[in-house]
Amino acid sequence: MLFHEIYGSYYQIVSLIIEEAVKKQHIALDDIYRIVGDYGFGESFLHIPDALRSGEWKLLAEDGSTPIQSAPHMPLTTMQKRWLKAILGDRRIGLFLAGEEERKLREQLEEADALYAQDAIVYFDRYADGDPYGDEAYRENFRTILKALYDKRRLKIQFTSQRGKRHTWRAVPQRLEYSAKDDKFRLRIIGRLRPDTINVARISKCELLDAYCASGIKEYSDGEERVVLALVDERNALERAMLHFSNLKKETQRLDDRRYRLTLHYYKEDETEILIRVMSFGPMIKVIAPASFAGQMRDRLKRQYQWKNADA
Repeated sequence: MLFHEIYGSYYQIVSLIIEEAVKKQHIALDDIYRIVGDYGFGESFLHIPDALRSGEWKLLAEDGSTPIQSAPHMPLTTMQKRWLKAILGDRRIGLFLAGEEERKLREQLEEADALYAQDAIVYFDRYADGDPYGDEAYRENFRTILKALYDKRRLKIQFTSQRGKRHTWRAVPQRLEYSAKDDKFRLRIIGRLRPDTINVARISKCELLDAYCASGIKEYSDGEERVVLALVDERNALERAMLHFSNLKKETQRLDDRRYRLTLHYYKEDETEILIRVMSFGPMIKVIAPASFAGQMRDRLKRQYQWKNADA
């Protein structure tokens, strides 16, 4: 079944409340309100806590304990299994799953049909020299970076720069970023004189070092730019924009029934990619600011017009 009430918001919220009550042997009223506030809607405050406290839903006793002995488990739907089977066909999956984990998951999904085949997606707007996802050294370095990010540990990184010079840096990993245009991962690091970015494919070796205190590390965000757009919601433009720019920090303001103001935040090094992605919406999107971004768009459109006329 694709949709069922047990996968709705109320069931998910109550399962989290029961899970905490099982783990701690009871749950306080403040914790119930916290969970409802984090995962529910405005009207959830009006019904869920009262239904649990009053005994309408016989899941909690007056002292916050629960007669349920095991935390709730939400079985996967057929659609979820099919989606997971499709994701297992992505060549990047080996970066996030170790060999044994991937093998077990494939066994569990053996009878499920993939929701779609990988060759059903045609990439016409990205470079063909993506990262070597199947290379074992690349995978090992990637997983080391992930562990450092999760465990908040420094890294010793050996890599080759774009100019061919070899470096060894000790730094704090800030985050991994993926460029859909380049089909490459890059690592943002902090703790040096300035923040830096290293392409993961250029890393020959990285080692875990000591743990660090997150509160003592200054987060850098230099090089961050923003572009302000006016969007007309025709041909489903708003939904397409939300999906298209889902990997970016953004703010959306509704102006009227059809017009929206969209602010995108990105790094300067990604400006060309963002420019091309904005242009793909044609007349549905207009650049409001900055003027430099709008100027780049005009220049690119002029060049395209000149190339088209020259070919004609």
